[in-house]
Order: sequence, then structure tokens, then C-alpha cells
Amino acid sequence: MSTATFDTYAAVKTLREAGADEAMAEAIVNTASAAAGAGHDELATKVDLRAAIEPLATKADIASVRAELGTVRWVVGIQSAITVATFAIVAAKLL
Repeated sequence: MSTATFDTYAAVKTLREAGADEAMAEAIVNTASAAAGAGHDELATKVDLRAAIEPLATKADIASVRAELGTVRWVVGIQSAITVATFAIVAAKLL
């Protein structure tokens, strides 16, 4: 994750030149620096989001699985019909 740099010396110098005393300038810069850095560990980058999304199924993946399931249903249907026909033939010969 990339981090933004903040030149605290330059910020204090700018505040001092604007009329703030040393303690006030440092307090403002420290507060701004802490606020800018807060929560950065919890932010997701574009790379993080892509890595999270990558393993998820796409619409094409789902369509492919549905097509395969259609084929499986067809094969199971044929197998069931053959099994029923075989039982019917065996039962007819036994009776």
C-alpha cells in the first residue's frame, strides 16, 4: 500500500510565517498528521479489490456450469430410462 508523505517541517514553517507561535504550529501539524494517517491500515487499494474479486465466479462461469448441469441432467435421464427398461425386462421374464 502506498502512503502519502507529509512534510511536517514545511507545514510548521508555513504556519509560523502566517503568525502562529511555535507551540500552536506544532500542535496543528501534529493533529493534521495524525488525522491524515488514521485508518490507513483499513483502506483497500485497487490491487486489494482486484485480488478480492478475482476468485469470485463470473456470469460466464455460472453459464458454463448451468450448461454442464443440463448435460448431466440429460445423461441421468437416459440412465434412469435404461434402468427402468432393464428392470421391466427382467421382471417380465421372471413372471
